[in-house]
Amino acid sequence: MSAAAVEHPCEDEPELSLLEEANELAEQLPGRRVEIIGGVITVAPPPDGPHARALTKLMRPFIAAGLDDGDSVVLQGIGLWLPGGPEDYAIPDLALVDADLDAHRLDNNCYDPAVFRLVLEVTSSNYKSDLRHEVAVYAEAKIPVYVILDRKHSRVHVLTEPVGGTYDRHEVYAPGQQAPLPESIGAEVTLDVAELIGAGRAKSSQSADSSPSADSSPSGD
Repeated sequence: MSAAAVEHPCEDEPELSLLEEANELAEQLPGRRVEIIGGVITVAPPPDGPHARALTKLMRPFIAAGLDDGDSVVLQGIGLWLPGGPEDYAIPDLALVDADLDAHRLDNNCYDPAVFRLVLEVTSSNYKSDLRHEVAVYAEAKIPVYVILDRKHSRVHVLTEPVGGTYDRHEVYAPGQQAPLPESIGAEVTLDVAELIGAGRAKSSQSADSSPSADSSPSGD
């Protein structure tokens, strides 16, 4: 999910740290995702139904591969502390993490990036953030695998081998293809691109005469 930058409070208000300001916004805007990326507070709207449906579909192959038991767990909306700034953190849509993550909790209910094996984002309105800005921050955090379900362009991106602020390997898969993930995550997992893209699309309503409606485009464009 992507987000827009937020204005800072008025100058006559008591000065808050960036983290305090982000937490205030989170309390004022329940259901929205508040993050600090590159020293900038961002707020994402609540996910729509197709976004949530795609996430459910995405969890299934990880669970079927046994990655939600034993030494790893699959979680939605868990905080990831970022090394790019003193108060930076992100909340990826989905993450595969080591099962002992509770021993690696840092500030603000966020966790050490070392326990993250994979993060995954499903694009929303500001898809460029997932495809550009978050590539850099996740690579800087040395997240081994970053997966993007790009609903606007009907693609699945699999990025691996983080180096500096980028990933050395970037594979792109289209509907009709299977997107294999590296076995380094702990098991063999392959994503069905057509199934995921279909789940991330708004369902077309039928007209009164029950004639089929035109194919819907991916939501979140």
